Amino acid sequence: MKLELKYFNPWYWIHKILPRTLFARSLLIIVTPVLLLQIVSMSVFVDNHWRKVTSRLAFGVAGEIAIIAEEIEKGADEKRLNQLSNYAAQSLDLLVTFEPNETMTPEIVTHGTWEPFTVRALSKALKEQVRRPYSLSLSPDDDWVNIGIQLDNGVLRVLALERRLFSSSAYIFLLWLGGSSIILFTIAVAFMRNQIRPIRKLALAAERMGTGKEIISFKPEGAREVRQAGRAFMDMHERITRQIEQRTTMLAGISHDLRTPLTRLKLGLSFLGESEDIKALQQDVTDMERMVNSYLDFVRGEGEEEAVTINFVDLLRKITDIAKRHGTDITLSAPDDIVMTVRPLAMERCLSNIVGNAEKFATKILVNLNVEGQVASLKIEDNGPGVAEDKFEDIFKPFFKVDASRSKSSGGVGLGLSIARDIIHVHGGHITPCKSSMGGLCLNISLPV
Repeated sequence: MKLELKYFNPWYWIHKILPRTLFARSLLIIVTPVLLLQIVSMSVFVDNHWRKVTSRLAFGVAGEIAIIAEEIEKGADEKRLNQLSNYAAQSLDLLVTFEPNETMTPEIVTHGTWEPFTVRALSKALKEQVRRPYSLSLSPDDDWVNIGIQLDNGVLRVLALERRLFSSSAYIFLLWLGGSSIILFTIAVAFMRNQIRPIRKLALAAERMGTGKEIISFKPEGAREVRQAGRAFMDMHERITRQIEQRTTMLAGISHDLRTPLTRLKLGLSFLGESEDIKALQQDVTDMERMVNSYLDFVRGEGEEEAVTINFVDLLRKITDIAKRHGTDITLSAPDDIVMTVRPLAMERCLSNIVGNAEKFATKILVNLNVEGQVASLKIEDNGPGVAEDKFEDIFKPFFKVDASRSKSSGGVGLGLSIARDIIHVHGGHITPCKSSMGGLCLNISLPV
């Protein structure tokens, strides 16, 4: 099996690893330079400062031990040994003891956390300064280092305090560096949240506008560019709202102007008696009235209707019950309760158009509803003659009718599915056609819960 070329592209893996959100990417832009700076600073500090300070401290301790060792090898008596021991304890923080005529095995035994630098530096200094066999043993609590020196006439034991070999400024520097980084990172997170919050509010307002919901208390805030985008969005929302209101007002006038002469025609035809020609004219007037109503419904939509929270299953039961009263074999499969925020009249008209369209061409309809996460999936399929796959997108076009594949005459004007798709899109959903398992047409509708 051949691997795709994208898997060999390093930018593909970088893109997969990088965070997706603007907040995480902004933090990454801030944290990465700070982290690199800290790594470089710590490396330079450990290499140039900590090592040099430790080496110089070890060099001083080794030099003092070398002087004491030479004094003892010259043949110091017990009194002189006591003087050296007292002087080393009081002035050098070294506890010195001598074991005459003893021997030892040179070895290094380490414990604790600071021995890597200390042992390395002290071993090097003892080799250069003392130039005698030695042993090192660090205490588990990092407080003392036990140094043994093999002399010609015995073994010199020296206990040195930690502060003689280790500088606490290293800990202070590292704690200061880590603590300041945590504080700066916390401040950066707080500031980035404040910068991202207006963008999230703008996205939420755009989403509410796209799904036909009311935009509540949105105020442009944040950086200048974000406020500018917020004001542009609100201006766009006002223009669209004003255009919808003007269109609705205009269509109301057109509706009145068109229905008035149609009513006069129907009234005039009713006085002309009964004949085949009169019935044909009356049918033409009825068809014209139905077509005008369909055109107005298609253009007008449900712009003035407010979205409310309803039980979506009750709406489906209402539509299927109406279809059953028409004598249609329709089956509904759905949970008992699915709460959704929709425009009830618009959604009812959408689903009625879809079910009514299926009733015209099929004898059996299946309606299935289920919820996966935050998406409700509605499937409406029938056993009609179906639609060719190359005409799937055309069935949603206004005034398009697939007479070749659907043999029965529907009597419509080809706006039902167009209106349905517009309503689904207004609610933030999608509708896609496919081949039904029963041989007819299947419409898959997804809506946000």
